[in-house]
Amino acid sequence: KKPPSENLGQVLFGDRYHVTNYKFTYKKDEVCKKLCEKTYTKGNDESEGLLTDLKRIIEQNYQQHWVVDNMPVAWCTDGGEGKDYCTTSFPVGCYIDKNGQTQGRCDPGVATNQEQYYILNHVDFKIEYKTNSDGTGRIVAVKIKPFSHSQSVEDCTGGAALSLTFGAEGTITVPYTYSVKWEENNKVEWASRWDYLLDSNTQVNVQWYSILNSIVIVLFLSGMVAMILLRTLHRDIARYNQLDPEDPQEEFGWKLVHGDVFRPPRKGMMLSVLIGSGAQVFFMISVTIAIACLGFLYPGNRGFLLSAGVVMYVCLGSPAGYTAARIYKSFGGERWKTNVLLTAHFVPAIVFSIFFVLNLVLWGEGSSSAVPFGTLVGVLALWICISVPLTFVGAFFGFRQPAIQYPTRTNQIPRHIPPQSFYSKEIPGILMGGVLPVGSVFIQLYFIFTSIWAHQIYYMFWFLFVVFIILVITCAETTILLCYFHLCSEDYHWWWRSFLSSGSSALYFFLYAVYFYAERLQMEGAASLFIFFGYTLIMAIYFFLLTGFVGFISCYFFVNKIYSVVKTD
Repeated sequence: KKPPSENLGQVLFGDRYHVTNYKFTYKKDEVCKKLCEKTYTKGNDESEGLLTDLKRIIEQNYQQHWVVDNMPVAWCTDGGEGKDYCTTSFPVGCYIDKNGQTQGRCDPGVATNQEQYYILNHVDFKIEYKTNSDGTGRIVAVKIKPFSHSQSVEDCTGGAALSLTFGAEGTITVPYTYSVKWEENNKVEWASRWDYLLDSNTQVNVQWYSILNSIVIVLFLSGMVAMILLRTLHRDIARYNQLDPEDPQEEFGWKLVHGDVFRPPRKGMMLSVLIGSGAQVFFMISVTIAIACLGFLYPGNRGFLLSAGVVMYVCLGSPAGYTAARIYKSFGGERWKTNVLLTAHFVPAIVFSIFFVLNLVLWGEGSSSAVPFGTLVGVLALWICISVPLTFVGAFFGFRQPAIQYPTRTNQIPRHIPPQSFYSKEIPGILMGGVLPVGSVFIQLYFIFTSIWAHQIYYMFWFLFVVFIILVITCAETTILLCYFHLCSEDYHWWWRSFLSSGSSALYFFLYAVYFYAERLQMEGAASLFIFFGYTLIMAIYFFLLTGFVGFISCYFFVNKIYSVVKTD
């Protein structure tokens, strides 16, 4: 039977469906039904090679993910306090090391001090269904219990676990069997059939702690910003407006740089391109999370979130072109063609190049996770045929708008910037700006990485929405604080710094990924290392653009506002 087709997100995630030989008949129970049998022979190179690969898979704790009727098959064990702990994956076998310790929750029921490999070759299925009013039924849960047994296929209830060690006869025979039990459960509604998986998930409490941690950081920053805006800044503005504007000697603080604060920055072309790309990422994430919160992306549609993100990113090229054009025109730039081309191609070309190289590595390793060439061509076509034209449309309307008028005039001669303290210098100031944004969301990053790399179900989109709002507020407030302090120290180079201060959180994002790889994942080989950090680099690039855009826009409106309410000559 042909397997079901994967959506775009599943293909990019590396998910591939394969139809198994397990056969279920509605309401028909099965006991110890034979699936197949595999024999490994000692001295046979091919057979020993397959057995070695099987042992490696067991030792590295490879997991199986099964789906029945679009419901993930759950392996449920006793989680204590009368509750079951269910996961949507189970191991191929059990590995016992030389110290007699087993991996994870796998228990072959054998006590030994020798290194052993046991294959889980029998599965008990319990399929729960709900009977409809018309007599038909719908599956609401599929639970399994895997076992290891060495008995004949007629008796699957007892016997010793099947060890993958050659005996005196020089062969290992592995009988694969399964049992099926159908159980009616009319208490579960079709819409809530996922609850038994989600209720056993302990992430919810941790998520609340994450939210509280983030809220504390936001309240602290909000207090700082409120103190500056309502007290210090208000006092400064009142004092500046009482002074004689013709007496420059009486000017002090951030008003001193009013003639230079809107001086166009160096490399303004590249800054406008990055800001436009950041606007595209910001609106893409906002719309995608909103769609998920409205329930269009329920947990069963694995890959739909990524599919929606790709489609939204492609369709939101117009905000990128418009934003880049408006910012670049305000800098006095005239090379509008170059600006449009860079906005449409610079960031997507970098991301696509990294993704293509990673896919070459997967092709070289013979991995089934490699994206087919046709899908790559399709993604490239989406970019060239939809995103690029929409970027040109946005840029067209952006350049047709009149240039942004700033509240103060720019002096012809740049003002000298006095020596700065250590924390006010460029690099320390930029690095400090990224600490709090990542600190407010780092717990959420754990669940996102776990969902991507450990194939866990991610369903808490409302938590994600709240954390996204907290991230935006934290980036904005942090950048405004740093911008105010730098202006007070007579440093008017805020354009790039506002983008990079908030964008530097991508560096801490990447460092957290390094920690997650070292402490949480069990990956071996240079290819796995390359793949993990390659995809993490892509995520870090988009995180850099997102946070940088939020920081720049916040500082941009802040600077415009404070200089529009003071009297200047």
